[in-house]
Amino acid sequence: MVYSGEPCNANKFCMGGASCTAGTCQCQPSYTWNTKLDMCIPTVQKAIGDTCLSNFDCFEGALAHVDQSCSSISCARQIDVTELLTSSGQVTETCQSGTCKCPSTAKDVTIQDHGETNHICQLRDTSQAGIGDGVWCESSKTCKSHFCAKCPGEPTSICVTQVQSKAASASLLVWTWLVKTAVSMADVILSVVFGVFKILAVVYDVVTFVPYYIASKPGQKLKQSRRMKARSVDGNPASPFRCVELGGGPLTTTPFPECSTLEDLLVRAVRIYGEKRCLGTRELLREEDEKQANGRVFKKVVMGEYSWITFEQMYTRLTYLGSGLLALGQKPRKNILIFAETRAEWMIAAQACFKYNFPVVTLYATLGEDAIIHSVNESEVSHVITSADLLPKFKGIMGKMPKLTHLIVMCDNQSIASVRKDFQDNINIFTFNEVEVQGAEPDNIRTPVTKPKPEDTAVIMYTSGSTGVPKGVIISHGNLMAGMSGQCQRIAGLGPHDTYIGYLPLAHVLELSAETASLSHGVAIGYSSPLTLTDQSSKIKKGSQGDISVLRPTLMAAVPVIMDRLYKAVWDRVNSSGPFQKALFMFAYDYKRNSLEKGYETPLFDKLLFSKIRELLGGEIRMMLSGGAPLSEKTQRFMNICFCCPVLQGYGLSETCGAGTVTDVGDTSTGRVGPPLTCCEIRLRDWTEGNYTTGDKPYPRGEILVGGGNVVQGYYQNEEQTKADFIVIDGLNYFCTGDIGQFEHDGSLRTKFTCLIINKKVSQEGLGKVTTWRSCIALVVPNHKALGELATNLGLRDLEFEDMCTNSKIEQAVLKQLMDTGRKSKLEKFEIPAKLKLVTEVWMPDTGLVTDAFKLKRKVIEEKYKPSLQRMYSNVD
Repeated sequence: MVYSGEPCNANKFCMGGASCTAGTCQCQPSYTWNTKLDMCIPTVQKAIGDTCLSNFDCFEGALAHVDQSCSSISCARQIDVTELLTSSGQVTETCQSGTCKCPSTAKDVTIQDHGETNHICQLRDTSQAGIGDGVWCESSKTCKSHFCAKCPGEPTSICVTQVQSKAASASLLVWTWLVKTAVSMADVILSVVFGVFKILAVVYDVVTFVPYYIASKPGQKLKQSRRMKARSVDGNPASPFRCVELGGGPLTTTPFPECSTLEDLLVRAVRIYGEKRCLGTRELLREEDEKQANGRVFKKVVMGEYSWITFEQMYTRLTYLGSGLLALGQKPRKNILIFAETRAEWMIAAQACFKYNFPVVTLYATLGEDAIIHSVNESEVSHVITSADLLPKFKGIMGKMPKLTHLIVMCDNQSIASVRKDFQDNINIFTFNEVEVQGAEPDNIRTPVTKPKPEDTAVIMYTSGSTGVPKGVIISHGNLMAGMSGQCQRIAGLGPHDTYIGYLPLAHVLELSAETASLSHGVAIGYSSPLTLTDQSSKIKKGSQGDISVLRPTLMAAVPVIMDRLYKAVWDRVNSSGPFQKALFMFAYDYKRNSLEKGYETPLFDKLLFSKIRELLGGEIRMMLSGGAPLSEKTQRFMNICFCCPVLQGYGLSETCGAGTVTDVGDTSTGRVGPPLTCCEIRLRDWTEGNYTTGDKPYPRGEILVGGGNVVQGYYQNEEQTKADFIVIDGLNYFCTGDIGQFEHDGSLRTKFTCLIINKKVSQEGLGKVTTWRSCIALVVPNHKALGELATNLGLRDLEFEDMCTNSKIEQAVLKQLMDTGRKSKLEKFEIPAKLKLVTEVWMPDTGLVTDAFKLKRKVIEEKYKPSLQRMYSNVD
């Protein structure tokens, strides 16, 4: 590399914008060689060090700069002030008390360049934030996702691989120009490469069309997807809709004709699948302290393999447990509470209660003392089955639950000895194993069993309290049997070859019905928890495997928030990968999406690319069920594509045993919850105040009413609420959900939102909205990264997250995005927020703002944000 005036040839090319002319490097016409910069600059512009009036006088890339005495202005060695202030890690010094100084957020850095000593201001936090391309560096640690390299023939090193040079000497500017050219060429090459890929894909599709069409039969798949799935019983949109599989017959009430209760269902499973795997628990090898970068220490676990008990072994254990509970004074048809995390012992205890006709009261393990006291006292239980981790919750409240006499704890005998002394003498504490041993004694095991009847109460399921104090939903054996008869019909091929992973709360009807249905078909259940589910879960030690990687399940239920996290995790990894990998993923993603919409599979991409993503969930998932809340269309499509399995979205409530609708396996559409199950019918009721009626075009709309054998008997000791939410129409019991929905052309249901009419206001759940008659307001929990990018685009930098959430300019920008999205989605005017508040707290179950199933606790939220809600309401037109 040589400069102007120096000899040049094929091996010595000119730097600084000069060209090799007659064997010598020379500047082009209208350019002059600047010895300070070692480069050609426009003749009409000032060089570094020359006096100037403004940036416009300086050569391209220089910046007008106040000198040390603050008495004159000259062109400084800075580049592109806009980029400089946003992403380079450098800032401009300012004139302070007659001296040019760096601001408090930056430090003075001395740079030696071509024998000259230069000073720049560099942000103090560059070790964390990283600095951009073209900036002087000492090591790659200070470069933002790039490396620190010394240019050929140059005295200093810079951050390279991207095109945004921020401050450099003239020779470094040329190097940056070369980098820009290289990156631009890389973009061109990528475009060419993937253009060739697209051509090859078209050729491949043409060549393989006939054999692949015959093998995959896309026409049949599309026909199955678009078929009529449900219709009104008499053609009137205001009449009940039933699925076409019923063919005019009655609603189903049981998965198997010979079974009428949950006890019958389990006995059948034990008889058929006795020696097969039933319940699995992963061994805890050890706990270790792991120190984080911020100095905090977290407990991490290292787990072993799953250990299993068979169906026969489970049945023996639950028989002994039920017998032991009888010996401890528990009576048939008398309530008993299970208050524990999801685990094998929870299911064993529940099945024991079903067999011995003890109504099971369920309660979320995350609920606090007030909810425990309310549920125990209202259900009048004397016996509680809990875990060692939750036992401390009972210490200070035993005096407030006078009828509670027995605590049965899921732990070993040694770990319970130390806590017994913390309780009063009138409280009897036994371990799970102690009760089983007592139940196995000959005198106890011979005690006659009171078999349940279909109308007997199986579960009193206390809701998570989304609308206030938890309500006890009374679920009979017949209700659960009917609900499972519809759910199992939609899951093709359910059988002993499947493995289900259980990690959602068993106190939630989605998980309880899913696990009970799985056992009835011989499916093995391996237990997990959200803290140990995947390799990246918070309690899994780095480098060890999460539960799902070891278990490799074929079936899985999930709430939308978990799928949204998977969606975000994969896209974050894609966006942080190199340009080629990102372009390849996007090409494969779009290709598969288009293929699925046409009824084709993509086995090549599934094996070579998407199989790696499938490994996040063990690699063997063949079907997923989403419930508990609406799943976004983009997340559902993403899961279908990347995890290579159908995602069935369902709609149901505790009051309907979790059964209502489930999408067909072959339905390629997204955003809908499918047709009614075989166990129930659904009708829409006009909501004239909201302008939703069954006479709407093109589709009937209204409040969703679910009727059938799966609809429960009502709320425990709450006759007033039972009368308000349940109604009998034509001899069939219906639950009035308060949800708005519409039946589409093929009989599939699409849910809109939840409406609760209170004092002429409507609370809407789904988008987290609270509305008046004419408009709505919104509480928005923003994504940190996205909000930061929005603030930067608005010119608001260096703001803390809390400050961004209270900034009116940012608030208005987010509101505009929501309004634009609402209009594009063709929402009604009153469905689009007119005002919003950005909230800083992430809504997780431990905050008390959402339930374990991530449903909004509307009354808690209303109380917490009452001042903000009142302010927004007062300003709504």
